Amino acid sequence: MMPLHFLSLLVATLQPLAAAEPEGWTLVWADEFEADAIDPGKWTYDVDCWGGGNNERQCYTDRPENAFTADGHLVIEARNESWTGDPFPPRWGLTGDPVTQDFTSARLTTRGLASWRYGRFEIRAQLPGHQGSWPAIWMLPEDSAYGGWAASGEIDIMEAVNLGEPCDVCPTGLETRVLGTLHYGGSAPDNTHSGDATFLEDPTGFHVYAIEWTPEDFTWFVDGVPYARQTADEWFTEGSAASQTDGAPFDQPFHLLLNLAIGGNWPETSNLGGVSEDHFPRQMRIDFVRVYACPSNPETLAGCRHGGQDD
Repeated sequence: MMPLHFLSLLVATLQPLAAAEPEGWTLVWADEFEADAIDPGKWTYDVDCWGGGNNERQCYTDRPENAFTADGHLVIEARNESWTGDPFPPRWGLTGDPVTQDFTSARLTTRGLASWRYGRFEIRAQLPGHQGSWPAIWMLPEDSAYGGWAASGEIDIMEAVNLGEPCDVCPTGLETRVLGTLHYGGSAPDNTHSGDATFLEDPTGFHVYAIEWTPEDFTWFVDGVPYARQTADEWFTEGSAASQTDGAPFDQPFHLLLNLAIGGNWPETSNLGGVSEDHFPRQMRIDFVRVYACPSNPETLAGCRHGGQDD
């Protein structure tokens, strides 16, 4: 029987969506950002000054100054401005003294609105450069069935830091890497991760970042070219749940997140170090977000994955 979460999403395809479907796939959810405003039926905001657990330096807001639509794009804009806000995400139910950060930005999520288990996810985006920039396209579990982060998993479709800055291991001598990563294992600090990177020939241009997720593996793509793969025997969870399977924790529905962080442990210890206060505002522009299912085999994705070629 087709899972209810895919059945409900397939119904949405009865309404035309402006996208060319890859062979074998069916578009089940999309945002082309053609409207005058961000669709509240598809996206909500994380609003806090927590720093993401990585000592990031931004406050996330729901202001139009930090996230808006323009020219058919979603624009997430990081600004060099002081802001004071909640020290924790309000959904946690925790309290504490307000926190002031030196930058503002936005983090959009489909949490509570749309989530998926398995499929193909494509996001066409243009990334910001400069020291301290940390754009990310990623996924978190809708329900943390196996415990706190990262026992229930995290899927990073794309991350990059400090694009355009000096890089000793990059072919051009400038930072052009984007990464795809899985986080899993136990709850922090007993978590671990694995992933791989590829180099962009044009880090300032638009690229399609994609991932195919099956019960057996993940495959990462840039502009249709695969560059990384991980299989189910490489990940695990130390969390406990009656429904735990060999694919845990990546056997549960996950939602999408789009954000532009400034600073944090990773970018500030890479390339030139720290955060440059130049080149603000910085923008991450997203042309579209598209989610595909494999209606012929929604659980295995047989016949759809890897461009229609199964292993």
